[in-house]
Amino acid sequence: MTLSLLTVVVFLAAMFAVGGAYSIIADLYLRDRLRVNQRVEEEFSTSRSSRAAKSTLFKDLGKISAEATANQASTSLRKRFVDMVEQSGLPITAQRVLLYSLVSGAVLGLGVGFLFRNILAGSMVALLGAVLPVWYVNLKRKWRLHKLLSQLPDALELMARSVRAGQTMSQALQAIASEFEAPIAPEFAYCYEQQNLGLPPDLAFQDLARRTGLLEMKIFILAMMVQRQTGGNLAELLEKLAGVVRERFKIKGRIKVLTAEGRVQAWVLLALPPLVFVMM
Repeated sequence: MTLSLLTVVVFLAAMFAVGGAYSIIADLYLRDRLRVNQRVEEEFSTSRSSRAAKSTLFKDLGKISAEATANQASTSLRKRFVDMVEQSGLPITAQRVLLYSLVSGAVLGLGVGFLFRNILAGSMVALLGAVLPVWYVNLKRKWRLHKLLSQLPDALELMARSVRAGQTMSQALQAIASEFEAPIAPEFAYCYEQQNLGLPPDLAFQDLARRTGLLEMKIFILAMMVQRQTGGNLAELLEKLAGVVRERFKIKGRIKVLTAEGRVQAWVLLALPPLVFVMM
């Protein structure tokens, strides 16, 4: 009985450790590439992409894509891990997360190893325990970014109304910081304080895009920087951006609903091997 229980524990620990490690590594390394691929698939059909490839506007697209790939490859795992911890919104540093991972893995691994007197079982559980804190931080990050994305359209509309009323961009940022809740309010408040302390607006907005990690926020920052250089109706630009972001959020929600059945089937198939193993 003890041997069977030990085998089940080792099997489950190995399965969840590998799955958690793959999820974290895939999110750190492949999220940008997947986001670009999804964007291309959403915006271009086969005929449109063939016409766009012949356009002179896209003559340097290969060069731009190569530069983006090089920048992504040059980004270290440490930098991505630090950004993940910062984007989670938790009052914790990356070093503290690593410390928790080491402590969790050591405590669980030694406990199981001494309890069952098996080094292999202790090693597997130690690996699972080390992954758990990082998995929790990654889960908090995804939840926070989802909530931030849901708040962004309303924030852009408030910013557009403030600009239309004659207020400056700094005053619009302050209005968002005072009218909204976390997580978007602290981010815009920090951006506002950076500009008050003398940081150039372009750098403050770029840091805002880096901290949030949202593609929609990067689009907003890029539009703001272009508008500052070329001019134009800022209020109208913000209103259109709010509409685009809101529509993208709705589409993502629909995709999540439509793929819910497939995700449930995947979890069932993933749970079948250990269940069959236990029943045997």
